[in-house]
Amino acid sequence: MKLIADNLRITRPEMRRALQQFDPAPVQDLVKACEARGAWAIDVNTGPLGKCADIGMTFFIEAVQAVTDLPLLIDTANPDAMTAGVKAARNRIIINGFSLEPCKLEQILPLARKHDADIVGFLLYPDSRVPTDAAQRFAVALDLIAAAEAAGVAKERVIIDPVIPPLAWSDGIVQARQVLEVIHTLPDLLGFPVRTIGGISNLGTSAPDIKKRLAVEQTYLAMLAAAGLDYGLLDILNPDLVQAARVSGILANEDIFSWGMVP
Repeated sequence: MKLIADNLRITRPEMRRALQQFDPAPVQDLVKACEARGAWAIDVNTGPLGKCADIGMTFFIEAVQAVTDLPLLIDTANPDAMTAGVKAARNRIIINGFSLEPCKLEQILPLARKHDADIVGFLLYPDSRVPTDAAQRFAVALDLIAAAEAAGVAKERVIIDPVIPPLAWSDGIVQARQVLEVIHTLPDLLGFPVRTIGGISNLGTSAPDIKKRLAVEQTYLAMLAAAGLDYGLLDILNPDLVQAARVSGILANEDIFSWGMVP
């Protein structure tokens, strides 16, 4: 499981101030810390950005790639911001992402073809609803791959996000188990080694206790590793979470074990 830092979020006050002041230093300090902790890639989550979205996204991408050569996930639902981010990027990029929503199919998916980039595909209905079980997610995955190929994007370029649910949802724990089934079964269903990605922090949304949230996320990480998740979006600055992810990967995938492998 490759670990992607989800720490660069526009929801963080220091990131909002950095954008308002066009000050790259806080962004770059955060990115350097994430790389030092072993991030495989950086998720640049700018949100929609509102007015002048292209300028805001360009600022973030240029600030980040000035201090790292890591791959960048360009994470926004704003087509103008996404286009600006893709154009500004020199590092390897992953477009994050598209779904069956008509605007995403029309405005974001073609960027992957034009720029020969990987793209995250969310298992969501066209009206943005989350499927409630594995069967529904499988059906959406088939439609998503078909849409990508129709747009000229190779199916191997699509990284499926089955949408990890918050446990706070009424059926969150049931859906969380369904997501594991989807990750494990998708390669056989689609007939090729499709890659999968999941946002770990979604699971503990609205958790009232930080320690309990961490315990749940650590345990679910092990379950995701066993199911075969390829990319985990998480707080790379949390050493307990990162250790859980790395140990889970060792136990799920290695044939030979030594205690020296444990970070």
